[in-house]
Amino acid sequence: MKVSEDNPLTRNGRSLILAHDHGLEHGPAAFEDVPERLDPREVFEMATHDAVTGFAVHKGLAETYYPSYEDSVSLLAKLNGTSGLWSGEPYSPQTCSVERAVELGADAVGYTVYAGSNREPEMFEEFRDVQESARDRDLPVAMWSYPRGQAMKNHRSPEAIAYATRIGLELGADLVKVKWPRSPEAMSRAVDAAGEANVVLSGGSKTTDYEFLSLVEAAVDAGASGLAVGRNVWQREDPERILDALEGVVFEGESASDVLER
Repeated sequence: MKVSEDNPLTRNGRSLILAHDHGLEHGPAAFEDVPERLDPREVFEMATHDAVTGFAVHKGLAETYYPSYEDSVSLLAKLNGTSGLWSGEPYSPQTCSVERAVELGADAVGYTVYAGSNREPEMFEEFRDVQESARDRDLPVAMWSYPRGQAMKNHRSPEAIAYATRIGLELGADLVKVKWPRSPEAMSRAVDAAGEANVVLSGGSKTTDYEFLSLVEAAVDAGASGLAVGRNVWQREDPERILDALEGVVFEGESASDVLER
């Protein structure tokens, strides 16, 4: 809970970012169980929920759909990405400029960095330009910080995740999104390593309501300031119910059991 209170991605210092970048990252297969969610309007509607502090989408979705939601949704413009068809070393090229994000009405920008990849130097340089351009425009910067590549033997180890949050701090991110490092103690260590940058949990693939909410509860208890989630919300039959539950866990300090008993 370290980002300033007036940051558009936070509410009382905490964040619940809804992500809908899976159309690029995973393709139509990500929507097979919920074909109606292939229509971005379905998920833009979810982003109007009171619990959602930011909505992460790529340029094309923002250009086409955001004008209808700019009064009710805080836009986190995702500035780089890659398709699931790519098979080389992890790399996520820039697909949108900060200038274009500003024109689209973005409240913040986000960028993926794969530390440990053979293409790490390129990504660090690209993030530098994005971060400095965003600073000139007073836009918060979120980093999707994912250690990956041939050199990474265990990308979810406590050491790797703590290093990932530290990289976010060192390179100037305000908020760092990381995978769960498999224990509350490891998450607490990662939060400490991030200094004044906020750490949010990556929501990951869909699990049961209890498993998912318990994981979020554990992350928040360990010091994370919230989460950035996609599939664990919009792949559910009743996404509003899970958003209501997440609001209780992230912002009100309730337990997974309590919110599911309502």
